[in-house]
Amino acid sequence: MYRIYKKFLARYTPLIILLMVLQTVQTIATLYLPTLNADIIDDGVVKGDIDYIWHMGTFMLIITGGQVVINIIAIIVGSRIAMRLGRNIRRVLFKKVEDFSEVEMSHFGAATLITRTTNDVQQVQNYTMFLLTIIISTPIMLVGGIVMAISLNLEMSSIIGAVLPIFLLIIVVLAKILMPKFTQFQKQTDNINAVMRDQITGTRPIRAFVREKTEISRFDKINEKLYNLNVSVGRGMTITFPLVFSLINLTNLAIVFFGAMAIDNGSMLIGDLTAFINYTLYILMSLMMSTMMFIMFPRAQVCAVRINEVLETPIAIGNPENPTHIENPKGIVKFENASFRYKGAESSVIDNVSFTAKPGEITAVIGSTGAGKTTLLNLINRLFDATEGKITFDGVDVKDLELEKLNSYISLIPQKAYLFSGTIKSNLQLGKEDATDEELNKALEIAQAKNFVYNEENGLGTEVAQGGTNFSGGQKQRIAIARALVKESKVILFDDSFSALDYTTDLNLRRDLAPTVKDKTVIIVAQRVSTIRNADQILVLDNGKIVGAGKHNQLLETCETYKQIVRSQERLEDASGE
Repeated sequence: MYRIYKKFLARYTPLIILLMVLQTVQTIATLYLPTLNADIIDDGVVKGDIDYIWHMGTFMLIITGGQVVINIIAIIVGSRIAMRLGRNIRRVLFKKVEDFSEVEMSHFGAATLITRTTNDVQQVQNYTMFLLTIIISTPIMLVGGIVMAISLNLEMSSIIGAVLPIFLLIIVVLAKILMPKFTQFQKQTDNINAVMRDQITGTRPIRAFVREKTEISRFDKINEKLYNLNVSVGRGMTITFPLVFSLINLTNLAIVFFGAMAIDNGSMLIGDLTAFINYTLYILMSLMMSTMMFIMFPRAQVCAVRINEVLETPIAIGNPENPTHIENPKGIVKFENASFRYKGAESSVIDNVSFTAKPGEITAVIGSTGAGKTTLLNLINRLFDATEGKITFDGVDVKDLELEKLNSYISLIPQKAYLFSGTIKSNLQLGKEDATDEELNKALEIAQAKNFVYNEENGLGTEVAQGGTNFSGGQKQRIAIARALVKESKVILFDDSFSALDYTTDLNLRRDLAPTVKDKTVIIVAQRVSTIRNADQILVLDNGKIVGAGKHNQLLETCETYKQIVRSQERLEDASGE
């Protein structure tokens, strides 16, 4: 966060200097006006000099008009600086989150990252804007007001001296009360975002299990906590502002009372009393603005700390210092005694796995739920890093390759296909921005998606809702497969990507896919035996270990775990082709 501010200040130093100059000029003019007003009263009104009143009045109007113009320019400049700061922080935050691995994403969670990128940045931005508006004018107004008030009447200035400690006490007490509440407020904002995200994305299961009332109750509890925090903060404000304004009014009352006595005994002029009241108001308003600054500071500080937590989080999976370059990638993926264990876990998810996947061959991975199949794929494109052993690409450890380069060699079709808002065409072109309609149509045809895409009125231009919610699960999977084919990478990873397809579509897709991937390395995670029956190599995973490897018929004879999987899906005799 400090680095962002430093870079930002260096870039916008001329604008900040301009803002300070404008504020200084405007504040000095404001401090000068009560003196002019006092001269008009004492030298013009009292003496009946109309020409002097007109002359000085016109001069005051010119100064006031100039103040208005300067104030407008200062607000525009301050707003622009604050908005640009907010934009820069959001940009850096987004870039940081984009570099997060699964480790950091699971640590923070999507809800809090969204809150920190939006609400927290907004709070810092608003505070910066307010600070820029008063950072120069308030101290000048405060010090200048005190100096001018003392120069007018030293004895009456003691009233201001008595009020200042009370103001400072209010500020300190308020900051101590509000700081922890603002911390809780931001956490509750995270919680309410997380619950809403769960409920919006989980609408179908909520309705299917008739859990609407339970979810409403769950939301109400968090909403009530947020409400109570807001009320608590509001109460603090409700008490503070009446106290401050009461103090200002009592101070003015005391000044008028003692000032009237001073005028009566001839030690003070009427104009000077008016000027003294104005200077006292300037001093108190400066303190009022300082109080507002301290009221806003705790929340902005909490938000800045939360933003900084994200920015300072070390990336678990990053680029190597001296990356290795592969000139002519072939796509040979090799696991060498690779293991993976989550931090703090007692056992490994992947345990001492070794195998080689070659171009032109299909390697299939099968096993029960929780066997580690998806984690195995995630180690290849470094969504996770192996905790022991290594994974190589064309003989090079994947940790020694640039992430961008590594991912350019690999296409991943996840089990839960995700489509981005836009059009079908824009989703397909994620893998290759300049892909032609002919290339897109070919990929759709192989993925068995061309018919339903062109049944839509706009074809490739059909709008896609966020997450692809306007398509069925099978349609999303086929579009995701087509998207991976458009990319034309050396390695294609299918993470149970055929699970939402019917048997006929699955069969047709695999038939049309075969010629396309004949020179590529294909690794398929599947639940259906029929999907992987003809694979060149089938790996059977059980509790993260390979308990069987070979072709379909070989495993039927040698691997009991595989036979159990087959029996659960079809009769053993049919499975062997008899």
